[in-house]
Amino acid sequence: MASFIDKAKEFVADKIAHVPKPEASVTGVSFKGVTRECLTLHSEVDVNNPYSHRLPICEVTYSLKSGEKVIASGTMPDPGWIAASGLTKLELPMKVPYDFLISIVKDVGRDWDIDYLLEVGLTIDLPVVGQFTIPLSTKGEFKLPTLADFFK
Repeated sequence: MASFIDKAKEFVADKIAHVPKPEASVTGVSFKGVTRECLTLHSEVDVNNPYSHRLPICEVTYSLKSGEKVIASGTMPDPGWIAASGLTKLELPMKVPYDFLISIVKDVGRDWDIDYLLEVGLTIDLPVVGQFTIPLSTKGEFKLPTLADFFK
């Protein structure tokens, strides 16, 4: 009897391992806008759904780092659904307070850009499997706005 149960567990584990899962990618960080309180950045997460029905997104977590310092981090709870059999684009807005920019003035002063690492966790509720988190990351650099950008 124990042998039968072990074979059943192996069968189920093998079937679940080969179930197609949604795939995602994240674009680089870009400058979006300036307010009196903060600098607004954004990135996009592209999610491809292999299923013929839409899937709920439980949450999107993100952490934007420069060197060892966290520039912005947060969670978007319940951002919506992934469209059935297609590509869904999620915009990930990030607000960076100006006091942080002052703290990294050494990096900014050299070339007027910020080197970054963006880590994103996209948590989706899959049928049968349950909640599934897709870890994503991208790194690069983005240019900071100049004084002329404030007056546009």
